[in-house]
Amino acid sequence: MSNATESNQDPMALINLEIQQACAPFQRLIGEVGKTIVGQEKLIHRMLVGLLANGHLLIEGVPGLAKTTAVACLAKAIRTDFQRLQFTPDLLPADLIGTQVYRPQTQEFVVQKGPVFSNLILADEINRAPAKVQSALLEAMQERQVTIGGETFPLQEPFLVMATQNPVEQEGTYPLPEAQVDRFMLKVIVEYPNRDEEIEILDRMSRTKVKMDVEPVASPAEIMTARELVDRIHVDRKVQEYVVDIVMATRKPSAYNLQLDELIEFGASPRATINLTLAAKANAFLDGRSFVTPQDIKSMAMDVLRHRVTVTYEAEAEEKTSEMLIEQILNTVPVP
Repeated sequence: MSNATESNQDPMALINLEIQQACAPFQRLIGEVGKTIVGQEKLIHRMLVGLLANGHLLIEGVPGLAKTTAVACLAKAIRTDFQRLQFTPDLLPADLIGTQVYRPQTQEFVVQKGPVFSNLILADEINRAPAKVQSALLEAMQERQVTIGGETFPLQEPFLVMATQNPVEQEGTYPLPEAQVDRFMLKVIVEYPNRDEEIEILDRMSRTKVKMDVEPVASPAEIMTARELVDRIHVDRKVQEYVVDIVMATRKPSAYNLQLDELIEFGASPRATINLTLAAKANAFLDGRSFVTPQDIKSMAMDVLRHRVTVTYEAEAEEKTSEMLIEQILNTVPVP
């Protein structure tokens, strides 16, 4: 009898139940990171979206906003391997991916793997490293593999790169190539805390020794299971068309009654369409839902698109940023 009842159950109700159970460790994870990090809910949420949607994050903010600490806390709460890489102008690709080392005893070369062979990578101040180092990271990010001396090594899953960059001090930096910027699923702008958050930061951190009181509450296996559920989250045809319309509006604004053709030099690529859908699915998962709503799309659109829409010199002269233009698109494209 129970088998018959089970088979008669709505498949959507079953997956809803699975998602609500599977997202519980991630809600605990947010709480654990919140023990150390005050505010920055958006940054913590976006890091989880990146983990669940198998995408990388570019985190931008002025120094001192706990970007590095937030990533370190997340790694500690997941019981996983974590490497922090300080990108500097003298960094070499071998410092990142590893190299071949000659052993005189055996008279042969052996591969010594670099720090990129980890689950979570924090690429601190990524724009301070030269292009050859950035391209070495590019293969790891896109292909999930590393080539050393003609031999290819797969990277263990989950693999997530969270790169930080400082928007203020540009002296001695190497702007990220467009191809690499496009590899980041999300670009998150970290803002200053508000007054109440600043007071709480003062209460917690104004001591000579600050301990990160974070307990592991999730495992890599739970992340991989959650990703399988994210793939099963339903995206209605009308929602898919909404995603495509938003991305198409960045390429041909006039087709959507937007007077932005003179302000947008390059629109978003098809990778943006895929990433926006995946990010929306991860957002739905964290809300415990088995389907994507238009609001999921709108919530994630800015972080998915801001680094993919290139403005013209005319837009810069008018002091219009890609965020302003994306906001206009989101306010104009009809919501299903």
